[in-house]
Amino acid sequence: MAGAAAALLVAVGALTYAVAQDGGGSSGTPAADSADAGFARDMAVHHQQAVEMSYIVRDRTDDKDVRLLAYDIAQTQANQRGMLLGWLDLWELPKVSSKPPMSWMGMGDMPSAGDGSLMPGMATNAEMKKLQGLSGRQAEVFYLQLMTEHHKGGIHMAEGCVDRCAVGVEKRLAQGMVDGQRSEIELMADMLKERDAKPRS
Repeated sequence: MAGAAAALLVAVGALTYAVAQDGGGSSGTPAADSADAGFARDMAVHHQQAVEMSYIVRDRTDDKDVRLLAYDIAQTQANQRGMLLGWLDLWELPKVSSKPPMSWMGMGDMPSAGDGSLMPGMATNAEMKKLQGLSGRQAEVFYLQLMTEHHKGGIHMAEGCVDRCAVGVEKRLAQGMVDGQRSEIELMADMLKERDAKPRS
């Protein structure tokens, strides 16, 4: 585990350095209202909730497959979140904005679901509380349903960065998110089917 953690830190450092060499240095720093900065800020928030949901369900079920998926999602998205916040530090840009979420995509006037759901796919505070109160199969199904919606919202945002971001490494990370989360949506659909359930939408 210690070796894996060290390797992860090296990988994050390498990607951060790559950003500095790929449009993220002092000569090409993205503006605070750029798609690059907006995506980094918004996806960091989006990812944080996925990490929280994943750790909740790991404590609510003994199912090996769900626990493994939750662990993978938590580790992957925590790692990516660290990169996004690291890039904002590198660019000396604020991690919060006075503009509504997704303004960088031209969607700042889109009404949110409220109750903690700031962006598409995000669970509400009530849904997070419900997940904490479930266990076993019920927790597994609800988590898989929530995470499927969460991934769909995340894919939409990542595709926005692929289209609009200027920093090459960030665009490649966004495309990796799209590919990875599409694959996990397919996996979660199969896992729901095994539990006689299906995605909510």
